[in-house]
Amino acid sequence: MTQRRTTSLLITLLLIFISASAEAKLFHNAYVQFELPDRWQCNIEGTEWICSSDSKVDSKESIIILTAKEVGPQDSFPVYENYLKTPKPVQLANGKTVLSQVKNVRNRKINDQPWVDSLHLGSEIPGYYTRYLATIKDKIAILVTLSAHQKYYTKYSNDYFKAVESLRVIASKDQLNQKTLAPIKPGTESLGAGGASIPNADADVPMPDSGGKVDAATLGGIFLLVAALTFYILKRRKR
Repeated sequence: MTQRRTTSLLITLLLIFISASAEAKLFHNAYVQFELPDRWQCNIEGTEWICSSDSKVDSKESIIILTAKEVGPQDSFPVYENYLKTPKPVQLANGKTVLSQVKNVRNRKINDQPWVDSLHLGSEIPGYYTRYLATIKDKIAILVTLSAHQKYYTKYSNDYFKAVESLRVIASKDQLNQKTLAPIKPGTESLGAGGASIPNADADVPMPDSGGKVDAATLGGIFLLVAALTFYILKRRKR
């Protein structure tokens, strides 16, 4: 009887695993794929993929942005790591400049692909955590950002964990010669507007005053990203 119960339990666990795997929602574009929560959708806006929840409430609290470009002279793993070790200056509407809080920066492998992985608080918009994942494969540089309001970050932590751990680079070597699923910018271009002016100066997160400026020329092409885009989308959804 014990052996039969053990066998039955193993079969049950296997069926549960197969069922859970079958229900997983896998998003992919021309260069990456990852597991996406069932309630989320990804849409392309310009050269960025914007992923968010169908729920109006959740879409105000969290967002995932993916973007890619041809590797340029300022794109390298050391550049990304050095940039992410430096607090990002963000200018508020009242003219005050605040710095993001760097929580961690590390080099790691995700599914055999090297990434620079970092977490900041207040780097794109005050009160939001943003996790940055940057990599280079062949001639393509890729950046994935996952942002969530600090009050609700734990609400999305499991979904974000699954998304990151399932992240795979699927870009082919001739990707730059193809126009499939997502446009990829040339290496000479940036990926967005750096340094958005944020009108909600009374943000609910106290941030330290800036002690200095960061030279934009040292930031690396892929990280001249989406402060303006992230802020615009989050503010639009709060209305």
